[in-house]
Amino acid sequence: MKTKTIITVVLVGLILVVASCKEKTKQVQKEVTKAIIYPSDVIPFMDEWKILCGDGTKSDSLVNFSKENFFYVENDGETDWVVYKTPNSGVTSRTSSNTRTELGQKAHWIPETGGKLTGTLKVMHVSTTGDAKVSSSYSTVIGQIHSDEGHENEPLKIFYKKFPDHEKGSVFWNYEINTAGDNSGRWDFSTAVWGYDFSNVGTSATSYPKEPEDGIALGEEFSYEVNVFEGMMYLTFKSKGHETVRFEKSLLKSDFSKKADVPEQILNTYYLRGRDGVERDTAYAGEVQYFKQGCYNQANRKSTKSETYGGDIAKQYANGSFAEVWFKEATVGAATSPNND
Repeated sequence: MKTKTIITVVLVGLILVVASCKEKTKQVQKEVTKAIIYPSDVIPFMDEWKILCGDGTKSDSLVNFSKENFFYVENDGETDWVVYKTPNSGVTSRTSSNTRTELGQKAHWIPETGGKLTGTLKVMHVSTTGDAKVSSSYSTVIGQIHSDEGHENEPLKIFYKKFPDHEKGSVFWNYEINTAGDNSGRWDFSTAVWGYDFSNVGTSATSYPKEPEDGIALGEEFSYEVNVFEGMMYLTFKSKGHETVRFEKSLLKSDFSKKADVPEQILNTYYLRGRDGVERDTAYAGEVQYFKQGCYNQANRKSTKSETYGGDIAKQYANGSFAEVWFKEATVGAATSPNND
């Protein structure tokens, strides 16, 4: 009897020990799980989006999703930020030679219905190599409106660009004409927010224009709002220490439907390359659109002559051949009347 009792006590003790270990393991697992912060914890609109990362990773389910070295959360000592990072060379989309770690809106809309996108961000890095004569060198796109039919052109691309020897970079936005007829004549008209527009380039591959006095430095916070209301696009840009800048542009009625309407900026740039189209009179009226947000790196081996280290992503990250953008706040949703803003 004593032997049986001892065995029983030992067994009970072992069971309690095992149970205790399991409970501790569960607790540790819970603590580890709680320690992971996903982009959807920082900016909770991620269920509205899908993503393409610079290594070709795709996902249309972004709640509790992250991708190491491409889409993740970083804390600057005070605030959690969603990081979008992508190399100069990686896996691209079917319509582009540039890599991106960028959100694509699931919901689509037409300009007459509209929509609204906001973002508060800081650009942490752009490619340090490129051809200064090429407009897209040293830049990344941080927000877009993209068409999903017709020519699939872009009525809006918001850029950040900084030349290597400069402390401050430029923020500008481009409007791509929705070309009448053949799309081979398409071009972008660029408007400066702070600093220069897209057309300001160097006189040679390694010479840069004067640094913009009112530019935005890497790591300097700013915000944008894109509000398409009843076919009119309203843009607002804000940054501490800079003048708030606002723009309006119709997406229903073209400003560029005749040769006489083509701006001098285009005559001095795209026309020299045979890009001499005009826009259909109704611009993007009735055409399906969607928002994009993140880091769409404009550096590549072909057009900007940027260094890519044979496509080796680790080497690109180690040697400045990448773009990186941090967002701390962003929203997407229905358009709002500009009179109420």
